[in-house]
This record gives sequence, C-alpha cells and structure tokens, in this order.
Amino acid sequence: MTDTSNRAASSALYRAVWRWHFIAGLIVLPFVLILAVTGGVYLFKDEINNVAHADLRFTNARTESLPPSGIVAAALEAHPGTVKAYTPAPAADRSAEIDIVDDEGMRNTVYVDPADGRVLGTLWDGGAAGSPAMYVVRKLHSLEYIGWFGNRLIEAAAGWMVLLVASGIFLWLPRGRKVGTVRIKARKGRPWWRDLHAVTGIYTGGFIIFLAMTGLPWSGVWGGKFYDTAYALGLGMPDGYWSDKPLSSVPTKDVVDRAPWIMEQQPIPMSDSGNAHAGHGAGAAAIPEGDAVSLPVLDDAVATVERLGIVPGYAVTFPSGPTGVFTASVYPDDITYERVIHLDRYSGEVLYDAGLEDLGTLGRWAEWGISVHMGQEWGLLNQLVLALACAAMVGLCVSAATMWWKRRPSGALGVPQVPADWRIPRTLLVMAIAAGIFFPLVGLSMLLLVLVELLAYFRDRHLSATRA
Repeated sequence: MTDTSNRAASSALYRAVWRWHFIAGLIVLPFVLILAVTGGVYLFKDEINNVAHADLRFTNARTESLPPSGIVAAALEAHPGTVKAYTPAPAADRSAEIDIVDDEGMRNTVYVDPADGRVLGTLWDGGAAGSPAMYVVRKLHSLEYIGWFGNRLIEAAAGWMVLLVASGIFLWLPRGRKVGTVRIKARKGRPWWRDLHAVTGIYTGGFIIFLAMTGLPWSGVWGGKFYDTAYALGLGMPDGYWSDKPLSSVPTKDVVDRAPWIMEQQPIPMSDSGNAHAGHGAGAAAIPEGDAVSLPVLDDAVATVERLGIVPGYAVTFPSGPTGVFTASVYPDDITYERVIHLDRYSGEVLYDAGLEDLGTLGRWAEWGISVHMGQEWGLLNQLVLALACAAMVGLCVSAATMWWKRRPSGALGVPQVPADWRIPRTLLVMAIAAGIFFPLVGLSMLLLVLVELLAYFRDRHLSATRA
C-alpha cells in the first residue's frame, strides 16, 4: 500500500470515528446530562437531608433511651397503622425512624426522640434516599419514572459514555499535526469550545468510565448478566450459605430499603411456624398467630443483632406473614461493615448472617465500586472528586452542543459527511463488535445506527442518480 493510500485510509478511519462520535454524542447528550446532574446532587443526599429535615433527624444528645418497643409504640400511638421497619438512632443526637403503613396504604416514616418517645414529625417514606426529594432525584437518575424502557435508555447511555471517551481519546491523539492539546489555547469562538471539550475529556475520561461501569450493575440487561455470571463462576454469593434453611420466593431487595447489591436477588429464608408458641428468647412474650408481631419480640431481635456486632445505622424490617423473618441490614460508608441478618420470628434463631467477607471476588469488587460511585468510601474527598467529574460531564455536554450549534449549516443537522473511502481496519471492526457484545444495548443501538447510515447512503445514491 502506498503512502497516499495509507493517508487516505487513515483519513477515512478518522472521519468515520468522528462521525460516530458526533452522532452518538448528540443522541446520548440529554441522558448524560440527567445522569450527571442527578448523580451530583445524590452524592450529597445525607448532607441535604440533614439540613432540610434537621428538626426531624436530630435531637438533644442523650445517655439513655427507651427500649425499641417503647419507641415504636409511641410512633403507633401518634400514627396508627402497620409497622414495616424500625431504624434505631444511629448516634446519641439522632432520632429513631419507624416506617408505618396507614389504613390507606400510604407508607410514612415517623421520627421519634428515643429519650422520651416524643414524636418529632413524619415524612412520606423515601426508602434508601432518606426523603421524598431525594427519592425523586434517585428515580430520575435511573429514569424509573418511565418504567423499564427508561432504565434501558440509561443503560445504553452509560455504555455509550465508555465508547465516547475511547473514541474521544482517539480523535484527540495527534495525526501528523499538533492536535492532542492539554490546555486551552484558543481565545474565542468554536476553537475555544473545541479545546475546552478536548481538555475536559482527556483529564476526566477515566473518572467518567469509572462512573459508567460502576453504575451498570444496577441496570436491567448488563447488570442482570453480570449478576448471573458472578454466581455461575462462584464469585458472587456462595451457594448453600443458608445451611439448607427453607427459602421463600421473596428476594432481599423486596424486604429492605438497602442491601448489598450482590445480595439483593437472594431469597430470604422462612421462619418455622411450628415454633409459633415457643417464645422468642428468654422471658419473651408469646408470639401471636398470623402477621401480628408483639413489640417485646422486637426488643429481643434488636438485642440479638447488636450482640452479633451489627454497626449503627442499621434497620430492622418486620416479618410479613406467618413465615416471615426479622431482617436487620446496614450499608455503611465503610462497606467492610455491611451486613444482612435474618432471624426466625418465633425462635429468634439466626437464619442468615452475611457481610462483605462472605462474598466472592466479583461481589466484593462490585460492592466497593458501588460504594465509591455513591461517594461513600472516602468521605468528603470521594464526594468532591465525583462531583467534579459530574460537573465535567455537564461541561462536555455544553461544549459539544455549542460546537455543534456553531458549525451546523442553517436548517440542517450538520452531521460530518460519510467518508468516500470506507477501508476501515478489521481491528476496529472487531473492537466495535466486541463492544456491542459487552454492552448489549449499545450493540443494539449500533445496529440501528448502521441501518440509518445505510438508508442515508442509498438515499444519497438515489438522489445522485436522479440528478444525473
């Protein structure tokens, strides 16, 4: 192949990558903005909740507290209903939280001062988000408001973010001239926006890839395949951990607000209803039949999980149905202390007790990645670094949109032209196919883009032939 042919092929490759980078970036831009803005806000959910609801979440420092049964009884007296979960005060100056479903089916969180049982107020239960406002942010982040399709769109966008960073680095690399700038050299106009886009991407691309990859375990298709693969390889949650305890058909994620990701799909064990009259620990009150749970039993359950060493911040979910179990779970900033414990509702027997050390290699890696993704692992530094990464993503979207707007012809999209020479190396084609397989929804969207490209190509050929 001559030098001229090499240059032609190189130019064709560059223009093809640029065209796809442009088209894909324009398509996923609104989804990247949603992910960046909501993710940046959610990083500080605890701080925001503490400020917005300080009157509910904080109390005067105390040295003694009422027993859990007394705290829950005070909440029920003020707000009758069915107790679903009890969260002890995580610190001496914090309130306890009791989740109660009222007669109309509305689930509310009642905040109680543990020192005297004084009810501080209520909020609609936001689950792991901690407040209704943060619940909305969380749901927007995954587009769950528009159902499974929204989740798939976000998953595809996350996969494309990885490929956009990779293709952006390719476009940034020098091609016989000074391109790959590491600082903004232009003073104004479109070149300034181009330099801003390139410099922002090259310095923050690794963080963006990390955020995309550690967010994918929550997705429907990629996350499900990763979950299944981890278990198939024995690197998720070891089989037989329950020691042949009878299992229900209810996954852990349907019982608790937050559990370690790799444990979410694990079915909870069942209580032995044959022990219904056996009592729950020494001196415990008899347990009634059916769904009802006597409050003294809660005291025993809390005492058991605390004796087992569960760290503050945990919640205890009440049994549902005659074979339901007490479930204590905690997902602290330091994930080495994450824990899920299931107790038989009748005998108090520990049916399941697992922490980070019980997970397989992929399970531990996934838990660590998710913890960092949520800004928990290294405290404020973790939050600030990822907040800057989210800001960079917004900046990349703004600079990309501005460049497009400035270069587009009036009344047209301004998509880069299809290169006349399509001799793209096989290696690149193999990489594209591999990326499509690794990110299934990206692969599907690639096929749709190829179809659009082919339709546009044949349309242009038809128009050219008609003019001739």
